[in-house]
Amino acid sequence: MPPEIRELFADDGEGRSLGVDLPEGAAVWPDPNFERRRDHRRPAFWLSDDPVSGELWARLRAEHPASGLWPLLLEESVQPWSIGQIAPDTAAEIDNFRAGDFMDEVWADWVEQADKDQIGNLEPFGPVSPGLAEPGTLVAEPGVVADWYAKVLSRNGTPLGLVAADRGADALAVMGWQGAINHNEWTVPLAAVLRSWEERFGVLVVGAGFNTLELSVAAPPTGGLHALHVAAEHWTFCPDSIIQGPGTLEDYAEQIRGKHAWSFWWD
Repeated sequence: MPPEIRELFADDGEGRSLGVDLPEGAAVWPDPNFERRRDHRRPAFWLSDDPVSGELWARLRAEHPASGLWPLLLEESVQPWSIGQIAPDTAAEIDNFRAGDFMDEVWADWVEQADKDQIGNLEPFGPVSPGLAEPGTLVAEPGVVADWYAKVLSRNGTPLGLVAADRGADALAVMGWQGAINHNEWTVPLAAVLRSWEERFGVLVVGAGFNTLELSVAAPPTGGLHALHVAAEHWTFCPDSIIQGPGTLEDYAEQIRGKHAWSFWWD
């Protein structure tokens, strides 16, 4: 494993191995004038110089159990993260949050400030959070679906990021991604939601952009009511995708029903 990759780990990658040749790239350090954690003493992630193929992403995903490196397709290299405008956290911080609690809190805060017409957009649930949806049923192995989606996204010419994370759901928080800062200034609670989706819907984090997120889904909701319940979760995770998109939970639910990819963007 190259020295610049070992630097990503607190233990210098002890016991880790990487059987894939990497393209040219460099480690990305947090800008001390931007990030909150002044005690962060190692690079947040590694970024390739040029776009990579979906096949390479898939090989690196398969290597994750041995390497401890989660691959991300990071849209374009000219992004805030390429100059260190990131705020990395430890995965241990995510342990302090629960997806259901986050959902209930966001729902209650929004309802408190909303008018009657706006609350109507949350029908059939209204002012009371419905809580987390039931798990979906796997229709394929999550890694297989993620590899497929990586090949789709890589057609846009996307550089590769590598993050030292035990699971893909933790990668955004560990690398310090700030794409949802206008909705939730801390990425850690969102990572707790991603962990829950990983467990209930076979979700894997495949790519991210300045204010976008791309997930593969191996156990999507297929029934109308189930999709509607999942849509409510999406609303608390990324309200812009619904409010500035289809507008209502019911319309959004039809968009995600049976789909093997979830895309989010924050205004």
